[in-house]
Amino acid sequence: MENVLRCDKLYNMQFTIKKLNKSISYIMRQTGYLPAYFQNEGEFSVVKKLTRNDYPRFHLYIIQTGADFIFKLHLDQKKPSYEKSGAHGHSGEYEGDVVETEAERIKSLLA
Repeated sequence: MENVLRCDKLYNMQFTIKKLNKSISYIMRQTGYLPAYFQNEGEFSVVKKLTRNDYPRFHLYIIQTGADFIFKLHLDQKKPSYEKSGAHGHSGEYEGDVVETEAERIKSLLA
């Protein structure tokens, strides 16, 4: 299994695990994530709460390409406010120690 890690605002914390040969359900069980309320075509959106509240939470997009998986991770600090204001963003962390540590945790669980 080969891992590639990178970070930028467009793609969140992004990493690839090659030749994983597992299902999305297996990945969710192993990492403690649950399906998000919405899904984008071609991506599976999952979240992991950090407290009993809905936020903060890790938000992970999973894209399967054959036996390889691309993971896009960020930390949602609070509920998006753009629904009311018309803005196109939310209070999320896309890099830093917390996000990097979670990315490493996910990779170690799926190794």
